[in-house]
Amino acid sequence: MITFALAIVLMLATPGPGVLSAAGVGAGFGAAAGLRYVAGLCIGQALVYAAVAAGLSAFVLDTPWLRLTLMALSFLYLLYLASRIAFAGAQVAFIRSETPPGLMAGLLLQPINPKAYAVLTALITGFPLYENAYWSEVAIKFVILNLIWVPIHVVWVLFGVSLKRLNLSSTAQRAINISMALSMLLVVGLAAWTLV
Repeated sequence: MITFALAIVLMLATPGPGVLSAAGVGAGFGAAAGLRYVAGLCIGQALVYAAVAAGLSAFVLDTPWLRLTLMALSFLYLLYLASRIAFAGAQVAFIRSETPPGLMAGLLLQPINPKAYAVLTALITGFPLYENAYWSEVAIKFVILNLIWVPIHVVWVLFGVSLKRLNLSSTAQRAINISMALSMLLVVGLAAWTLV
């Protein structure tokens, strides 16, 4: 179980669309909005986890047009988000909107998040805990995953809130925007490569 928990930390250590957008909501709209968004991400992640555990990811991976459609949707959404980040100018503003993305926005991101499928497939199919007790293992892994996953996402919201409070130079703010955008695109590229 320790190896499994360590794998979760390492897989979540690389910024993906979920944590980057959580930081963005925290930076743009504050802690309360960020936590509502993370609640949506958590529900969406649970749905993806259930789908992967039930074998849906195998169906998606074996259906080329469906896999390509989901990858295209996620790539377009994340490309849009990355461009908003990169071209935010001198402001540290990951997401610009009049109203904060809420629970539903977080929930809807996870089913098109390629990193979610890649990570959850690796965690469910790897690191065997119990032989001949698949659903018990899935349930225990789900609990361990969320004991790590939820605090990490909350920390990213708080990171975004803290960034907003800093008085950074224009150059530093632009560098943050560009590095966050490039990180998101790198994650999407790696996930696409893994799923192809």
